[in-house]
Amino acid sequence: MKKLFILIITVFLISCQEKPIVVPLLIYNMGDNYMSDFENRIQELNGTRVIYETYDCQNSQIIQNEYIEQLMKDNYPLLIINPVDRLSVYAIINKAIETNTKIIFINREPLKSDMQLDSDLYYIGADAKQSAELQAEIVMELFGNNPNQLNTFDKNDDGIIQAFILKGEQGHQDAEARTQYVIETLLDNDFEVDVLDITIANFDMLTAVLAMDQHIEKYGNQFEVVLANNDAMAIGAIESLINHEYFLDSNEDGIIDRDLEQWVPVIGIDGLDIAIEMIQNGYLYGTVLNDSQAMVEAIDALTVSLLINNSLNGFDYQITDGQYIWIDYQKLIFE
Repeated sequence: MKKLFILIITVFLISCQEKPIVVPLLIYNMGDNYMSDFENRIQELNGTRVIYETYDCQNSQIIQNEYIEQLMKDNYPLLIINPVDRLSVYAIINKAIETNTKIIFINREPLKSDMQLDSDLYYIGADAKQSAELQAEIVMELFGNNPNQLNTFDKNDDGIIQAFILKGEQGHQDAEARTQYVIETLLDNDFEVDVLDITIANFDMLTAVLAMDQHIEKYGNQFEVVLANNDAMAIGAIESLINHEYFLDSNEDGIIDRDLEQWVPVIGIDGLDIAIEMIQNGYLYGTVLNDSQAMVEAIDALTVSLLINNSLNGFDYQITDGQYIWIDYQKLIFE
């Protein structure tokens, strides 16, 4: 009888445990290297309180809208959305207001006027301008930190930095900011810059390979540094440069000895694991870490606060203007 009683109590306690809350995570395109890495990291946080369920929107706003409409009909209290097109967010927000759905936007920042439509909207991401400023700092350090006397990386000794820029998607806020402010930061610090070419490579490695091939065909070795809006394009540029023998691993050990072997500086943004490995192996000069681990931890903390604690009391991150949580970028360079 006693054993039966214990069994009944155990079953009762198990049945009373709250099931984890399922939170839809809508990624603009799982083919994006950074977002794929980000999604892997957030899945590692799945546990007894929250389960993140991923929807790949395949870089289609139509597909994303269809997912969102169905999820709102299914009465999910919170959606985490990486927008395909930030300019389409207005309609999404209006639906969220109608259905009383909270939204955490990530990685692609909606217009401020759209964010102001409702207090149940949040944005977690990094400031693209900061990433460009840090990328420019890496360039300045590379060339000796003295605009009036560049070091030996000024190959033609003209006092000017000749650069290629591989740009992400045309009109994408991060691509526009990273391209604009890396140049402005260098100029503001009195460095002369000759941007030989800015090419749209859509944040894509293979597109960047082709773009770099065209640059080399047109300009030869006139360039002194390659700046990419993200690591995928930086890696694509390096592949092209290897094919054209701008990198020479003469002892074939898989590592570029920068004191003895031929190489050229390429700098990215994102801090992908493969990019960090390429820095360690001497191929990629540096990158700017878009800290996806810090970002997923902030998202998880905000999700728990909104859905489980029902309060932002105890939420340890600074919230700017009641809606924005900013994650700082960090410089990563070859040592």
